[in-house]
Amino acid sequence: VSSVSISELWTRVILCGKTWEKLEGFADNLTSAADPKLTFPPKLVLVDFGDMNSMPDVIVETLECYGCVDVLILNSSLKVKAPVQSTSLKMDKLVMDNNYFGPITVAKGLLPSMMSRRTGHVILVNSIQGKLAMPFRATCESGSEFAFFDCLRAEVQEYGISVSTVNHTFIISPPPGEKTKKSIWSIFSKQKVMGITPAEAASEILKILNSKKREVVMAHSLPKMAIYARSLFPNVFFAVMAAGVNNAPTDGIEDS
Repeated sequence: VSSVSISELWTRVILCGKTWEKLEGFADNLTSAADPKLTFPPKLVLVDFGDMNSMPDVIVETLECYGCVDVLILNSSLKVKAPVQSTSLKMDKLVMDNNYFGPITVAKGLLPSMMSRRTGHVILVNSIQGKLAMPFRATCESGSEFAFFDCLRAEVQEYGISVSTVNHTFIISPPPGEKTKKSIWSIFSKQKVMGITPAEAASEILKILNSKKREVVMAHSLPKMAIYARSLFPNVFFAVMAAGVNNAPTDGIEDS
């Protein structure tokens, strides 16, 4: 979410991440973009979902910042691009900790405070692959994560807590000169064509905070059509995905 959007909306912000230098840099951007008369300096909390043993301390530290959390935005994810047979169980576990166990642990830790005050909003921001599976992305599929928060939404509705899930395509931030391999399904990986900008993502999240919308798909028409095709014409969809696996992709890890 852009620094300007956050500074315009909240007076108290807690930034969480696993790299202190990046947190400080983002905090500086927030401070410079905000009106000091209307906002407070952001609080910084180190969070590494790769170290699940540290989560209880993270939750305590987060609550100690201001005593409570009104809005929890979970937008951390780890993506791996590799064939299933070449991905180790160690990597599978690391991805699950970052994409599933970490976010739900933080949500569970902060929920009692929201429930006692009978207010709060939890927003999960993650890849559209929770709804649209793609080859060589099996390890980073997050359907179980979205299912968890869909269940949570029903359970906490009586406490006045809103739960929103955001399915987005790629965030446009490619290195200069980056090229994408061509295949039938590689069009879904073309960031300039199918991706969304950080400003568009921030704007949509701000709208969700006001509308309390339960589920949002941030994508252009083609990915949305693929989601419908997956439900209405599964045989065709699976055939297209399989036909696209012509060249083995380069293994890689994306941390966002």
